[in-house]
Amino acid sequence: MSDTTTSRPHLTLVGAQSVIAAARAQAAAMGIPVSIAVVDHGGALLSFVRMDGAAFASVELAIDKAHSAAGFGYPTEDFFALIKDDVSLLHGLTTHGRLALFAGGAPIMVDGAVAGALGVSGGRGVDDVEVVKAGLGALS
Repeated sequence: MSDTTTSRPHLTLVGAQSVIAAARAQAAAMGIPVSIAVVDHGGALLSFVRMDGAAFASVELAIDKAHSAAGFGYPTEDFFALIKDDVSLLHGLTTHGRLALFAGGAPIMVDGAVAGALGVSGGRGVDDVEVVKAGLGALS
C-alpha cells in the first residue's frame, strides 16, 4: 500500500445476511416485529428485512439508523450524546434528511474501521438496541 490509497474491511452480502438472521431471531424471540437494515461502510443498503407486523414507518427509520451509524462510526444514541450541546451542529445535522439520532443503529467495526452498519426500528429504543447487539454478535 502506498500513501495514496488505503485498504479497509468491507462487509459482504453473506456477512450482512448473517447479521440480519441473528437480529431477526432475537426480535422474534422478544415478540417484537421490526425492520432491519444493513448497509456497507458508505451507507449503501446491502440487505433489508421487514418482519410481518412491523410498522411501515420502521422501514425508513431502520435504513436511516444504519446510514447514520455508518457515516459517523458511532451507535446512533451515543452520537447524539456527543453533539447534543452544540446547537448549531445539532441543527445543521438534523436538517439532513437521513440522520437518525435515537437508539437502534450501530456501526459494524472490523480492525478499528467501519465495515458497515446495522439499523433496527420497530420496538422501544432499548428493544431495538438489544436486537442490534444480537445482530452484531453474529460477526464475533
